[in-house]
Amino acid sequence: MEDIKIFIELGAEAEDEETLAEVALLIDELEKGVEQLEFQKMLSGPHDRNNCFVSINSGAGGTEAQDWAEMLLRMYLRYCERKGWQTEITDYQQGDEAGVKNVTFTVNGEYSCGYLNAEAGIHRLVRISPFDGNARRHTSFASVFVFPEIEDDIEVKVSDSDLRIDTYRSGGAGGQHVNVTDSAVRITHIPTGIVVACQNERSQHMNKATAMKVLRAKLYEREIEERAAKAAELGGEKKEIGWGSQIRSYVLHPYRMVKDLRTGIESGNPDAVLDGDLDDFIVAFLMGVRRGDKEIND
Repeated sequence: MEDIKIFIELGAEAEDEETLAEVALLIDELEKGVEQLEFQKMLSGPHDRNNCFVSINSGAGGTEAQDWAEMLLRMYLRYCERKGWQTEITDYQQGDEAGVKNVTFTVNGEYSCGYLNAEAGIHRLVRISPFDGNARRHTSFASVFVFPEIEDDIEVKVSDSDLRIDTYRSGGAGGQHVNVTDSAVRITHIPTGIVVACQNERSQHMNKATAMKVLRAKLYEREIEERAAKAAELGGEKKEIGWGSQIRSYVLHPYRMVKDLRTGIESGNPDAVLDGDLDDFIVAFLMGVRRGDKEIND
């Protein structure tokens, strides 16, 4: 700011167009710096900086929805790749005919939880079905949930007596997504009904350890949501994976557009969005919603 003021005074006195042009560049640089600082302030939640787990579940639409869930998986893996974050699929339940019923993957990268939290919710796809011989238009739904990887110093009590641990042979796509072995682990938390699984490691011990990390994350998230519900804040309710509850629509027919129903942000290039170009949607949501929350709190 001080440099800009000095340059303006010098440029005005000397009527120097070159100096005034440099002022314009400095102002642009200052605006970008302030915007970046403001955005970083929006990512100041207790777990925004953490690594996270992302779960995608197919919803209404059968095979169509399972294919849509796999499209979302690809979209998020590509987004994480663009961000330089590391990902690893820990559980992959293949669809009946195509796609995936549900999938969970880890994301390791600074602020990955803060960014990807903006994607939690129901996603709706409208397109001409590749599985319909009559080429009719279909609508499909899938849900996305994001759980922070919590640190070991955060206490989440899990009693062994509350767990049912099953081992089974990994299924699904094998080498592309998981290692097909006899050491897959499924853990059911009996009091809450939460079920987690891991099948990407060759060691049953490692699969159990990873599954327990996911379970602890989900239990922690559940506790946060229960507190939030009491305060009528934070995250909103988890709705049925179907009509009327989506956060974003991806329309490929009869026109082509992606629209976020929370912020109104649109893109006329769904191919780019499905290839991981999500920052416009994520930044708008984080800036708009969290700024609004701050103003309400103030």
